[in-house]
Amino acid sequence: MFDHDPTDPHEVGLNPDRLAAIPDYFKTNYIDTGKVPCMATLISRGGEIALEDYSGTTHLGSGEPIGPHTIFRIYSMTKPITSLAAMMLFEEGKLRLDHDVSRYIPEFADVMVYESGEGDAIKTRKPDRPMKVLDLFTHTSGLTYGFMMQHPVDALYRKEKIGRPDETLLQMSKRLAKLPLQCSPGDEWWYSHSIDVLGAIVEIVSGMELDAFFRERITGPLGMHDTEFWVPEDKIDRLMACYQKDATTGETTLADAAGAESRLYAKRPTLLNGGGGLVSTLRDYHRFCLMILRGGTLDGQRIISPKTLEFMRQNHLPFGQTMRDMGKSMFTEVMSDGVGFGLGGSVVTDIIAGQQPGSEGTFSWGGLASTYFWIDPEEEIIGIQATQLMPSSSYPMRQQFQQLAYAAIDW
Repeated sequence: MFDHDPTDPHEVGLNPDRLAAIPDYFKTNYIDTGKVPCMATLISRGGEIALEDYSGTTHLGSGEPIGPHTIFRIYSMTKPITSLAAMMLFEEGKLRLDHDVSRYIPEFADVMVYESGEGDAIKTRKPDRPMKVLDLFTHTSGLTYGFMMQHPVDALYRKEKIGRPDETLLQMSKRLAKLPLQCSPGDEWWYSHSIDVLGAIVEIVSGMELDAFFRERITGPLGMHDTEFWVPEDKIDRLMACYQKDATTGETTLADAAGAESRLYAKRPTLLNGGGGLVSTLRDYHRFCLMILRGGTLDGQRIISPKTLEFMRQNHLPFGQTMRDMGKSMFTEVMSDGVGFGLGGSVVTDIIAGQQPGSEGTFSWGGLASTYFWIDPEEEIIGIQATQLMPSSSYPMRQQFQQLAYAAIDW
């Protein structure tokens, strides 16, 4: 469906002038001002592409123009794909959400919870209950990320180099189990390595490495041929550069080079990071989103049951709480007001609290280098945006993207 020009926006109830204003806005306010190197934008409604635009270049202020061929590091937009893989195994009766994580990774039977202190003086206690598979999906496991810089436990993650590239998902998960949790499972929402552990469980249950499972069961059937954990030699020149903005100085510097000079993506990694390791293109990821919008099927390929997908897109946080109610993380990929968390992504529960136009039930997530998607099942709208700037909290681009997109609805 991508070998032709976008459909006439009028035919899907969108205003063409207002759609055209979206890439212009980001070009004027972000590319021309040197904040980001580029912006790729895709909006569809009812499965029909109404806007597909590629502005800017592969390097900040230089390089080749980006286009449909450009490969982006999508980081945490990997999480919904890993979560889908786990729920496919759930459908086959091979795992359950109420199973203890220790059923699959025994080391978690002995995990402890932080109580007080720092460094070598940390005191721990037993958790109030075991960590469940559901806790991994919803980031209520008590795990964290080392980059949070807000708790003695994340300092331990940095000290132990959790997430280093020379170990497998299972090896990393076993090391995580030796460190204390920040809270008892189910008590708080912390953005974390939870989906990496879930990825290890996918490998254990399926008997396949995560990249092979994705290719055979998800990305292959969906025709997502540019979505992988690394970029092969015949495609490596399509990988653009990635930048990082220093929160203190505001300086933007190169984080990872483009093409074959990339330190992280030019060869298959040992760590198949289920929480943030994939690269992709806008068109590839749109096929994934379209499969979700269409209830688990695309082009005759049934990936997952519509009832399972409906279940995944509900708020699974305890007692209907939101990420704001439970959240302790200083960093997350979406605004947390009026937003719960499903199995693999955020779910809008209250558009008024979120202070953004939209629809309840909208499913979304983003990636560290400022990639983002949302799926609005009520309006049948999919929005995808991508540049390469870390962290994603550098600028309010996601909120602005949604503001402009919903302003284009013309019924």
